[in-house]
Amino acid sequence: MTVAKLLAVFPVELALHALVLAIHPPYVVAVAVLVVTTTVLVIWVVEPSAMRWLRTWLHAPHSPPATGVDALWRIRVTLPDSVGSLERLAHGLTAVDANILGLHVHTVEDGVRDELVVSAPDSIRSGALSAVVESAGGGDVQVWPTTALALIDGQTKALSLAARVVADPTELPHAVAELLGAELVTDRALLSGPLPADRTILKIPSPWTGFFAFTRPAEPFTPAESARAHRLAQLAELSLLPL
Repeated sequence: MTVAKLLAVFPVELALHALVLAIHPPYVVAVAVLVVTTTVLVIWVVEPSAMRWLRTWLHAPHSPPATGVDALWRIRVTLPDSVGSLERLAHGLTAVDANILGLHVHTVEDGVRDELVVSAPDSIRSGALSAVVESAGGGDVQVWPTTALALIDGQTKALSLAARVVADPTELPHAVAELLGAELVTDRALLSGPLPADRTILKIPSPWTGFFAFTRPAEPFTPAESARAHRLAQLAELSLLPL
């Protein structure tokens, strides 16, 4: 691309300088003409035209999407706390060739909130997965594309973050944000009123003063996640106590 731009600009620069030298205007006029004309021609005329003309040479042809490669999806769904509810969900996912790779269960007021990582053929879209989960009796379904990082063992991750907080208690807000996949709220104006009823904002006490707040608009925080965040806060506070 650099060579193409140089080859496009060089003839313009050469022609302009040759023209100015042939006319031989006053020095100030010559400089002004070269600067203005070169800038306008190069930026708005020559370079865009060259990029359009050389598009097929500069860029590889558009390749069709890969097929036969499974995509990873993260699913959150509320299921009845009854025998067979998870089995029905598993059968529904099997019908679309989706395989459950990871599962975390959070107890909530109206049942259980299951968090799954599934692999599915790349032809399956989020809407199809949502429909399957809902037909299996799931409620409040949320589906996002994810990566293999979602398969990291949750307990191992929590212990690693706890060790990080013990070593440096100031890491608490960053550790909680990483643990919950949330964002630290830095604008206190957002917290001036009552917290939203959809549980998309979580507050934990700060070991120093006040509190930390986290937001995750797409996913309400579960009671289990709230408990984990508060335990990390307690750990940070204990780490500050003199031995």
